[in-house]
Amino acid sequence: MPDQAYFYEFIPIKYDISAEERKEILTRFPPPALPDSEEYFDLQHEVQGNHVQTRVLLNDFQVQLTKTNKQFLKIRFSNNAGMIQAKMWDNQGEVDKYQPLLEKYAVFDIEGIVDEFRGHKSVTINQLTPCDEAINPFSLLAYTRQNMDDLTVELFTYLRELQPPFMDISFAAMDRFWDQFRIRPAAKGYHHNYLGGLLKHTVGLMRFARYILKLESDPFKAVMKLINVVEKAYKKELWTQFQTNEPIQQQFVWKDTIDHLYHMLQGMMGYKEATPNYDTILTSILFHDIGKLLEYDHAGKTFDTFTFLFPTADISETENRKQAGITMDALGARVGHIPYGVLMLARIIETERISLSLTEIHEMSHCILCHHGLPEWGSCIRSPQSIEGYIIHIVDFLDSRYENTEMIK
Repeated sequence: MPDQAYFYEFIPIKYDISAEERKEILTRFPPPALPDSEEYFDLQHEVQGNHVQTRVLLNDFQVQLTKTNKQFLKIRFSNNAGMIQAKMWDNQGEVDKYQPLLEKYAVFDIEGIVDEFRGHKSVTINQLTPCDEAINPFSLLAYTRQNMDDLTVELFTYLRELQPPFMDISFAAMDRFWDQFRIRPAAKGYHHNYLGGLLKHTVGLMRFARYILKLESDPFKAVMKLINVVEKAYKKELWTQFQTNEPIQQQFVWKDTIDHLYHMLQGMMGYKEATPNYDTILTSILFHDIGKLLEYDHAGKTFDTFTFLFPTADISETENRKQAGITMDALGARVGHIPYGVLMLARIIETERISLSLTEIHEMSHCILCHHGLPEWGSCIRSPQSIEGYIIHIVDFLDSRYENTEMIK
């Protein structure tokens, strides 16, 4: 593949893959089907007065009153282009007719007219029809604009580098969860908060880890070089803001991060005699956020992961669940993706009857449990207790913040 780079063009993305191997990966692990261009509707490209007809995802709605105390429906829809503000007047009892449908269904076909007021566009709806057929969530939710074929091939090329039993664990997990892993977001709001975000974030962590452990001779020097890149980026953020001569409004991506990175590097240096285990780190990266398959809910999510973890549980309560935009799963949020990651790792090892040492299981579990770094950030461990634990936190910290600098997500 042609040479590429990541993290302000600092980290080379290099891996060897033949056309035949690429085809083999994409056949076994196909990326999700993306919507055709004709499925794409962007309200901002519509002209006031246009008649529109499109399929949308319901986010929320309210019954409100006009200045003359006449009720109407204020509705927020979304599709893969973003939010769609809408309203429906109560001319012939529309509020009473459509409110029960809005409470029951999540996907609708709408017909209406484009309005514009003070530069903000919306749709006045004339017809609202609930949709009960299977949908492609990528036509209704924001998704990564990066090439998902390339991200898929890159992920599995890295997993192929692993030695048994780590490669066995990784492929067993992907064989079982790929259909959901490939579409899941990595967050609700802060970073990678779109379909395909989990895949992109996981690959991003692996890029950082491969740089630290394979492309540089010393992992401590490698982390120092990465921190130096962050320092330069933060200086650029500050200088750019300073030159605008306007009040500071921008949220700086790298604000308050440099001291934390040096603190983690210092902790990592407490293990200077240890040799980081590449297979442990890469496998832990694959599982570090895999619990988000259970922690988040959205249109297109299935509940097979719950059945896998809890095979004797009655999951009938999920059958009629209304799914819309990206939200916290009502059940999954009570446990969280970090403990779920350890549970899924243990269940894969048990189900596939994969043999490895008790120490290796605990090393990976520790990496998953401490990847947020600090308890106040959600870490289940007060501080990492291994060099692998420090590395997985550092690369997760860097990738989650770097995501907010990228123009094409």
